[in-house]
Amino acid sequence: MLLGIDIGTSGSKGVLVDHDGMVSLRAERPHRVSTPRPGWVEHDAETVWWADFLAITRDLVAATAGEPIDAIAVSGIGPCLLPADRDGRPLRPAILYGVDTRAGIEIEELTAELGADTVLERCGSPLTSQAVGPKLRWLARHEPQVWKQTRMLLMASSFLVHRLTGRYVLDHQSASQCVPMYDLMACDWATDWADSVAPGLPLPELAWPTETVGRVTPEAAAATGLPVGLPVTTGTIDAWAEAAGVGVRAPGDVMIMYGTTLFLTQVLTEPRPHPGLWTTCGTWPGTYTSAAGMATSGAVTDWLRTLTGGDFDDMVDEAADVPPGSRGLLVLPYFAGERTPLFDPDARGIIAGLTLTHDRADIYRAVLEGIGYGVRHNLEAMAAAGGTPTRLVAVGGGTKGGLWTRIVSDITGLAQQLPADTVGAALGDALLAAESIGLDTSAWNPITATIEPDPAATAHYAPYYRHYRTLYESTRATTHFLAAEQHRAAHTHPKRTGGS
Repeated sequence: MLLGIDIGTSGSKGVLVDHDGMVSLRAERPHRVSTPRPGWVEHDAETVWWADFLAITRDLVAATAGEPIDAIAVSGIGPCLLPADRDGRPLRPAILYGVDTRAGIEIEELTAELGADTVLERCGSPLTSQAVGPKLRWLARHEPQVWKQTRMLLMASSFLVHRLTGRYVLDHQSASQCVPMYDLMACDWATDWADSVAPGLPLPELAWPTETVGRVTPEAAAATGLPVGLPVTTGTIDAWAEAAGVGVRAPGDVMIMYGTTLFLTQVLTEPRPHPGLWTTCGTWPGTYTSAAGMATSGAVTDWLRTLTGGDFDDMVDEAADVPPGSRGLLVLPYFAGERTPLFDPDARGIIAGLTLTHDRADIYRAVLEGIGYGVRHNLEAMAAAGGTPTRLVAVGGGTKGGLWTRIVSDITGLAQQLPADTVGAALGDALLAAESIGLDTSAWNPITATIEPDPAATAHYAPYYRHYRTLYESTRATTHFLAAEQHRAAHTHPKRTGGS
């Protein structure tokens, strides 16, 4: 058996998989993010990451009835910043990936210091809220007592690897998102820039996601129920593990992950930097990826469900009866700002065209269509960078029911393939674990269905997409003003303090 465990934004999952790639056991545990201040998005590593890992591991190990486990790999949300002391003890909650926008000033400073073009050329990605470097500078500036004790830069996967093995190691793919501290062209730390951004911070060893980097210690075995000496793989960020689990590994392959946020990864054979995308190391040596991410997707549908007191199944059924274009509605799904290709944390959501005749079904479909326009925007940016998508594979909870994926195929005019199992990154972790011990995974998780676009619907959506692009440009000054007002109001008249 192979064990894979993933720590996601809103829940963690684990699977036990046999050598043929068949999932025999599953376990999951929900959790929430903490938003203590506007623009802050955090996880507590002990009560979320480690507690979830312990609960899931114990459940799965107990259900094996003594059947041996050959290897384990872990993944998690990222890139994150978890500052830890020399023993790996967390010093504060982890600062999450691009949805956490606290380091805006530091992003501007580092861009001015290093040069936007130079950063893009050396690191493959611009300095944005996704980058770890500005968040390290923010930490040193705003929490100096924490920074003084910080001796480790951990992410969700490397935190778990350290707990299991004692090794301080990070995979190349995750490290390449520590902009500007990693040189993508050299596939190594950019020590000169790292010393400038985070002086004195020891950087982790680097390894590839499929490498075995240690074995479960007696202490970790006692806590988890795992066998002493079990091989532990480096692991990686969840989106890349999920892409591996659905066979996205050939040049031109693209994974679209429908989740709380929406993420896309495309496999490349050489770096193709683009100012509106993230270019990173790939999962395997010699590969690279072009990555894109929308700040919200499923989060907006859940907001609407909560607001209207609806049920997802009912809402999907209702929206399926609404014609393309949602009876003349257009949504900008920037409810938490937007990541690629806008990189605008002060973008805001807009529902345009509302009348008294519109109902929940119209709005729900318009939200799905708005996210579909965002997918098309990102795919066009990938093509502009020279990485024209040749095969799309859809994964994640948003693939259930078929409506959302059908809308996206109709808007983009591109087919999407569905794998047999869309369990998520945990299956990809098991695949990484399998490859780390030399197993052949080429037959794992085959494609079982394809969603073909409807040419008539694609033509109908074309003018909507053009207005989607211009609506952002024409309202940007207004939404930036409103974002500033929201920040001011949140500090002077806080609605709530957040929680986990």
